[in-house]
Amino acid sequence: MIFKEGRRQSATMMPFANMLDDQQVLDVAAYYSQLEVTPGQGGDKADEALLARGEQLANRGDWDAYIVSCKSCHGPGGMGVGSDFPGIASQHAGYIQAQLQAWKDEERSNDPQNLMGSIAKRLSDDDIQAVSAWYARQNASQAAGE
Repeated sequence: MIFKEGRRQSATMMPFANMLDDQQVLDVAAYYSQLEVTPGQGGDKADEALLARGEQLANRGDWDAYIVSCKSCHGPGGMGVGSDFPGIASQHAGYIQAQLQAWKDEERSNDPQNLMGSIAKRLSDDDIQAVSAWYARQNASQAAGE
């Protein structure tokens, strides 16, 4: 619905979202929510130092840089918490990276109280790459306790 409402911009998604009525949007969401979660991609070539930094940001944050951990909102293992904090484990690294960059560049702003925007602005490009690679390598099914 956020694409239809214009609260999130995407040249790819907006034309398709605008073709669907509200019930069709709900039906598509229900369909995708039932699909088996597969491991993410894009983090397989990251070196150990980059992955270690990603794990640090995900689970502990970086208080010296005023960066709260991803886990604080997105839950243990990045499994998601409610509708405002989606699951990020197993997402494609390129997707995570693009979304973090969009918040950092103020091209995306549909998060509660600009939480992601303020965090993303504190992340370096290397930090964005690190946390994206780390989450892409996480198993969302295991994070959810399945």
